[in-house]
Amino acid sequence: MSSPSVAARPTRLAGRAILFAAVLAVVALVSPGPAVRAVSPESAAPAADAAAGTTARRAAAVWRWPLPPPHPVLRPFAAPATAFGAGHRGIDVGAASESLVLAPDDGVVFFSGVVVDRPVLSITHDGGLVSSYEPVSSPLSAGTVVGRGSVVGTLLPGHCAESCLHFGVRLHGEYVSPLNYLGGVPRAVLLPTRAGHRASRLSLTDAQPP
Repeated sequence: MSSPSVAARPTRLAGRAILFAAVLAVVALVSPGPAVRAVSPESAAPAADAAAGTTARRAAAVWRWPLPPPHPVLRPFAAPATAFGAGHRGIDVGAASESLVLAPDDGVVFFSGVVVDRPVLSITHDGGLVSSYEPVSSPLSAGTVVGRGSVVGTLLPGHCAESCLHFGVRLHGEYVSPLNYLGGVPRAVLLPTRAGHRASRLSLTDAQPP
């Protein structure tokens, strides 16, 4: 017959194991987890979002006119029906001969020279845009970096009956209206048809910002 001390030993060992397990469970519950850093909505936005916002703001910026004011549009843009069809691939802006021609936005000179019998200057800009000017005499050569508003040439006579600058814009190779980038897209204006309280009719006017 075993002694009481030997018989009670397994019971004591089991009790100690249970007690040890309970202590470990309590320690695990009260131990602090990994530090959690509070993040504000501003800091949570990735840096790429900020860069994209800056790019969008630049894309939305309005170009400046390539001539000082006033800059009347003597002949508007008329998109050709086909790539080689008739049309007016730009706008003619009235200005005195020898007027300084300015870069409408930052860019790089793409071409500066004579096409057939016309001195032409072209500048590439961000977003697949190319602006062109004629007849313009320019001392700049291809590859020259130009800044918004910098002088890029001098207007010469010969394009219009009265002196004017032919200003064209291409987007990914397709001609588009320069007014899209100058903030001068024609807008609808309601005009009265009779004196007093009358019906109105729809008319189009060219908005020309200063």
